[in-house]
Amino acid sequence: MLLLTALCAMFLATDGVPEITLIVWVLVGGALAAGGAHSLNHYIERDTDSLMRRTRKRPVASGRISPREALWFGVILNVIAFVLLIVLVNPLTSMLTLSATLFYVFVYTIGLKRSTPQNIVIGGAAGAVPPMAAWAAVTNSIELPAIYLFAIIFFWTPPHFWALAIMIKDDYARAGIPMLPVVRGIEHTTVQIMLYSVILSALTILFGAVSEPLGWIYMIGATVLCLAFIWYALLLTRNPEQQAATRLYKFSLLYLALFFVLVMVDSVVT
Repeated sequence: MLLLTALCAMFLATDGVPEITLIVWVLVGGALAAGGAHSLNHYIERDTDSLMRRTRKRPVASGRISPREALWFGVILNVIAFVLLIVLVNPLTSMLTLSATLFYVFVYTIGLKRSTPQNIVIGGAAGAVPPMAAWAAVTNSIELPAIYLFAIIFFWTPPHFWALAIMIKDDYARAGIPMLPVVRGIEHTTVQIMLYSVILSALTILFGAVSEPLGWIYMIGATVLCLAFIWYALLLTRNPEQQAATRLYKFSLLYLALFFVLVMVDSVVT
């Protein structure tokens, strides 16, 4: 999903089809950085991962990979990604990609995840960086459309992860991670999910209205996606249980993928 958001942002920045070599280097660098960041995450969270059913089979938590190997693998992947992007793309893209890894590891994983129920709200910024980095790969700058793409992923992240947190609330409680449903309860979480869903939808529609390259394909598709997202959030609010949370969680994945595909298709067609 991170690579998809980056790829589609490149199409929008180009207002057409980007150079193939540029696409390749951005995606390779992004994959290396993301893999390295997650390897470091597995190293840091190996204790809590072993307590959760969803994560206890991960390589480090299950003992298939040693913590030392995971640590060095993560560091080396990020060094390679940084050098590759700075040499073959541009320094701005390289710095943005590295900042996403550092924010994910130090701010979210180490600083926020075990200390506040707002962890995913602030920490979601790390996952919102790829389209900005991809935009910078094409333009060597950060412009308003890139900031909109960042904001859309930023506000998409809380309802996506809070739906997951409702699904596996007991897992998070067992591991001592203060996700919002654990600390404030499911009903409070569903209200927050609805709030962020409305903000996300408003940003998504506004993005189409102010972004000149985007046209009717994006606006029609985005409107349908937003209405569906709010509908699933409303169903969860009315019936705050695991089944409704699962439906919202699955649709949120589809929503983000289709949103960026719409951006890419509209950039080429219109």
